[in-house]
Amino acid sequence: MGQRHEMRNGSRHTMKIPRSLRPLVEDGMVDTVLRQLQSGKEATVYVVSCGDDIRCAKVYKNADHRSFQKVADYSEGRKTRGSRDARAKGRRSSHGRKVQEAEWKNAETEALYRLVGAEVRVPMPYGVQDGVLLMELVQDEDGNPAPRMNEVAMTREQALEWHAFMMRQIVRMLCADVIHGDLSEYNVLLSADGPVIIDLPQAVSATGNNHALRLLARDVNNMRATFSRAAPELLETEYARELWYLYESGDLNPETVLTGRYDRTEARADVDAVLDHIEQARLEAEEDRKLAQEEEWGD
Repeated sequence: MGQRHEMRNGSRHTMKIPRSLRPLVEDGMVDTVLRQLQSGKEATVYVVSCGDDIRCAKVYKNADHRSFQKVADYSEGRKTRGSRDARAKGRRSSHGRKVQEAEWKNAETEALYRLVGAEVRVPMPYGVQDGVLLMELVQDEDGNPAPRMNEVAMTREQALEWHAFMMRQIVRMLCADVIHGDLSEYNVLLSADGPVIIDLPQAVSATGNNHALRLLARDVNNMRATFSRAAPELLETEYARELWYLYESGDLNPETVLTGRYDRTEARADVDAVLDHIEQARLEAEEDRKLAQEEEWGD
């Protein structure tokens, strides 16, 4: 299964090396491929051994195999190296599409390194090669791959504790000029040491993306919706409004403790209107997600 106790016992199962991972094996970055951990619309993740360490290898799927919507919203503000590449992207030429694809695959690695430096709980990255991101395998207290937050039953006390932790992580991320952009219970793992944020290829710059407010508010409100199922009092909080107000006013720092309260008289009315619209869109998207999941299970 590619777990730590297998390493201690000296036994491990291997699988045929996927074509996408052969360059890493040939270069000595990966010794063996133990198993496939998961496969989604954007990437396939494998458990691999690297010397005495067990890690993850995330293989990104090409654009024609991905279904991520409104990629332009996320790639806005990302810097392109070289004027030729920038022009090619603008013309949407074949070369431009390749440049955009490479930027998409490198974005998660760059975000992870930045967030590790900001002391945000994300998997430790070990580099990207040929469209494959090598990173830490997040594990639970038994040494198994950590479950996603949506797979975990929680008490009210745990919900309040984990929600407060996630708000602190979002504060640190914003101070590092990073917004996850797709944060939900499906993109948070519960490790032996608490929640870990994953899946960041769509991460955006808070200062360089015109959709930053909408994406940040959706992330924050998704966390509220997740943890309020066990702690309904969280439904009365307004962390998104408070967080953005502090950020815009220059009063946010990595140690800021949010209250979940917000004085509407202190901010512009148009910001309130935008956030109300975002919350409605989030609720509709959540309903669409549930229906799609039900259809998938029915298949």
